[in-house]
Amino acid sequence: MAQELAVITNAQEEYIFVFMASVLVTIVLISILFPAQFTADPLTAVGQTGMWLLIVFVTPLVLLVALTLYTDSSRTAVNRDIPMVLGLGLPVLLTILVQWVFVRWRVKRDMIGGKAS
Repeated sequence: MAQELAVITNAQEEYIFVFMASVLVTIVLISILFPAQFTADPLTAVGQTGMWLLIVFVTPLVLLVALTLYTDSSRTAVNRDIPMVLGLGLPVLLTILVQWVFVRWRVKRDMIGGKAS
């Protein structure tokens, strides 16, 4: 998928950073969401952790988009930067949501006794 995205967007060297950041974010999210399911109230902990992760990752993304759109550089430079910003932000948001859904599903399944032995 990463290769197809790079081909479609006519990728430059900076896309290497985008793809490396996606892997790093996935590892960080796993290390934060995984322990949340082992708290006293796992459903609430996973929900609050997911909400805070969205806040922590969306705020810099919004600031980065604002900086990209309202910079004093030429329009062609901004148009060239938008795919990179979106390539950095959208996978992060999708990763947060997918991991939150899977962890929440697992917690709910374990709470109703669906644990496989």
